[in-house]
Amino acid sequence: MLNMPFNLFSNGYMKFTTIISRHIIRELISPFVVSLLFLSFIFLMAKIPEFTNMIVNHNASVVSLFLLLIFSFPRFLEFIFPMSVMISVMLTFMRMAGDNEIIALKGGGVSLYRLLPPILLFCTVVTGIAFVVSIAAVPWSKHAVENKTMEIAQSSLGIALQPQVFNTDIQGMMIYISGVDSGTKKLNDVFIEDSRTKDMVVISTAPEGILVLNKALKLYTLRLYNGRINRVNISKGSVNTIFFSSYDINIDLRRILKNPNTQRKKELDEMNLAELKKFIDDPANSNTADLNEALMEFHGKFSLPFACLCLGILAFPLGIQSVSLKRSSGFGLGLFFFIIYYILFAVGLSAGESGAYPPFIGMWLPDFIMLSIGIYLLHRNVQERPVKMPLFILKGTKTFISQVRFTFGRKKAEK
Repeated sequence: MLNMPFNLFSNGYMKFTTIISRHIIRELISPFVVSLLFLSFIFLMAKIPEFTNMIVNHNASVVSLFLLLIFSFPRFLEFIFPMSVMISVMLTFMRMAGDNEIIALKGGGVSLYRLLPPILLFCTVVTGIAFVVSIAAVPWSKHAVENKTMEIAQSSLGIALQPQVFNTDIQGMMIYISGVDSGTKKLNDVFIEDSRTKDMVVISTAPEGILVLNKALKLYTLRLYNGRINRVNISKGSVNTIFFSSYDINIDLRRILKNPNTQRKKELDEMNLAELKKFIDDPANSNTADLNEALMEFHGKFSLPFACLCLGILAFPLGIQSVSLKRSSGFGLGLFFFIIYYILFAVGLSAGESGAYPPFIGMWLPDFIMLSIGIYLLHRNVQERPVKMPLFILKGTKTFISQVRFTFGRKKAEK
């Protein structure tokens, strides 16, 4: 009988914490979905100018470009999942802190550690989805994008020839174009290396040129003006130079993109886990740079989804920080850590591929740094010792928010 009050209290407390957990999970879902949709919209807006150019200037099919957009979406999801988790957790607890719900829970004897289970559950579920996307969808996505790009380029060489890029996708040729005049469609500063003839390399340069399509013969003609040709005979070791006022280079559509009728070899970022493991374990692959790149891809398929959990835990104490900081300052602190994470990720990716340090460290170090900071900030908040935001971040955030408000206010006044 003496244990009855304790049991009643224990059952009531458990029921109370369960209600809180369900409330927090419901609160997390809404901003997470909104963040996904918003970031997806940004992704779409970034692609529209490129796709519009393909449709207007290169007569690309709308259906083909729509499929290309769908195929490229999983790769983008791989990066926006961690961002959306961090935003949703932070906004949820910023709202709860702003409405004094956190203070009320503390007053009821609920520790901040008691609020962790629903956050961990939510972040773990999203991490699992991100794992599926990273391991299964992203390799398929990259392979499908490359194949679809090849298919589109076969119908329009103009898409395959990107300005200020060494275009090597055409079999036996390397083409560099400085720029394209949007009005006249003329090519500026053209450099072409043609090695389609055995033991002969032909280097053609011209200040301008045009691209002509013969649909009946399925033939492209690169017509160059006022340039010169250097013919290098490799077997004889001789060079002949010819100046011209007009010179045509014919390219058969059927030969574009390294013989599209044959099966294209997968790049490392298009391989799934089994294919990457086989590549890494193959003794024939002794190239250190290729092995490092393969290891980075392998570890990245796990470390990037795991960032959902790390950034989610970090966002929890940052949201609580809004009790002692202004909301804009708390959000600025979260944005600061988010940028730091991707800077560390980019640095780790570059250093790991170059062999500066092991790929495992390059891919996993950003996650563990963010996780460690999150645990430290949470411990400080539990002890009622919140960490103040550095002054330069606070000033930068206030300046940014003031500028945004001024811009939107001016646009509203103009309307």
